[in-house]
Amino acid sequence: MTRRTRVLVAGAVATAVGLTAAGMGVANAATDPPPLALTLATTNVVAERYVWGEESYLYFDLGVNVIAGKDPFEIRATRKSYADPIVAKQTVLKNGKKKEVTLPAGMVTGWGGLKDFTTVSIKNAAGAEIANYQTDFCPNDYQSTRTRRDAPADTPYPQGCSYNPFTIGSVWGIQAGWNATTASLPSTGEFDLADGDYTATVTLNKTYQDYFKIAASGTALTMNLKVETIDEGKEAGEAVAAKVKAARQGENTAEAAAVAEHGEHAGQGDADLQVSAYKPEFRPPAKRPKAVRAASIPKGPRPDLRSLPAWGIALEQGDGKAFVSFGATVWNGGTSPLLVDGFRQTGTDLMDAYQYFFDASGKEVGSVEAGTMEWDARDGHRHWHFTDFAQYNLLTADQKQAVRSGKEAFCLVNTDAVDYTIPNAKWRPSNTDLSSSCGQNTAVAVREVLDIGNGDTYTQSLPGQSFEVTDLPNGTYYIEVKANPSNKLSELSTTNNSALRKIILGGTPAERTLEVPAVNGIEG
Repeated sequence: MTRRTRVLVAGAVATAVGLTAAGMGVANAATDPPPLALTLATTNVVAERYVWGEESYLYFDLGVNVIAGKDPFEIRATRKSYADPIVAKQTVLKNGKKKEVTLPAGMVTGWGGLKDFTTVSIKNAAGAEIANYQTDFCPNDYQSTRTRRDAPADTPYPQGCSYNPFTIGSVWGIQAGWNATTASLPSTGEFDLADGDYTATVTLNKTYQDYFKIAASGTALTMNLKVETIDEGKEAGEAVAAKVKAARQGENTAEAAAVAEHGEHAGQGDADLQVSAYKPEFRPPAKRPKAVRAASIPKGPRPDLRSLPAWGIALEQGDGKAFVSFGATVWNGGTSPLLVDGFRQTGTDLMDAYQYFFDASGKEVGSVEAGTMEWDARDGHRHWHFTDFAQYNLLTADQKQAVRSGKEAFCLVNTDAVDYTIPNAKWRPSNTDLSSSCGQNTAVAVREVLDIGNGDTYTQSLPGQSFEVTDLPNGTYYIEVKANPSNKLSELSTTNNSALRKIILGGTPAERTLEVPAVNGIEG
């Protein structure tokens, strides 16, 4: 029987001070470092293999790091529209001035970073090659840290690469003297190794050797790899499954944010934590503001809520019913963060919500009423929801409402880096999951924030949130994602609040079919 193997891509760095191919300690380099170099953390790596039933997980990190030299390594990727290709440009310093240089075609074809950056070759104890695959490289390592004493103390660059198929612009970077790990295992497909001793070689592919002018002698790193089955049984499986999730969060925000519990918010966290207790930027004012009209607020920066086309669309059938599930993203493409504070109505599970405004220097200049927040006590939620953020509808071919999603209240979280190339985009937002937002039931006030360049994705998979299509006629429909449906939020424009995604229903009530046409060639 064929065993289904799931691969764990480890994001952890074994040590930041390892050996370069030439054998020099990274942190003790006496001369100017090269602009970009590969570093090996250790020559001996243990791969953990977990097996239970017909499932297995393989976990290892080969410890290969990319180190930036005396200047940061930075790439900005963007596209003009969904019909246009992604264009990636490297920011380089020349004579003390920044200059953008367009990368060659083929280096960047998606939002996961540099394509086919390394080749991994694995040989058994007899010297026979048993695996050979290429890996992409995301410079935005969650666990990046400085590797030299003289390196800057902090990095401005984002954490993780985007997974959203409708991303518009990304920034990838490694701070000067900091590291980013290369991928160790193939990102897709089945991969497994039997217990035993192997050697693994990670080679920087020649396209990148030549373009970044890295000496060939420093681009192939070999280490010993020992595979060991750690344990068997359900408990071990559940434990390593948790490791899978944690490692994927470190490797790529994309996968991490895409994991939704109970069909609810992407990146569900521990709702008992309240970030406003210890992060000043999320601490609401002590008392509610006086109600004023939006027209009285001085002109200046404003958020701009924009909807992306629905994605991750799937047909789910069971118990005689059929549902269409989907992911919905609303993002802020404006000139100010969307900041909404809620103030509890005494003795109730409701809060009055107010939107706050700022001038160009970030000084608060006023606030207006913006609807309500409500406490959601259901399992998997247990936090405060803002009730006027978005609405999801299934429309007929003539764009009349066929089904409305029951999801009508939201905890605002920066789950997606939609476009970090726009001015003042916040590359490292603080509230990126539900453990950092939306409060608990003892809260008297709550702050919810959607930063510039960031989006908030909800996955609609529960009955009542997804669309029931059991008895709908066959034909063309549109999933509508609509931001600010009641126009209670003040923003730069409302013309971009709605996005439509075409789907085609077929089959019979007992066995429906679903077709999701690509958007300008973009699947997802």
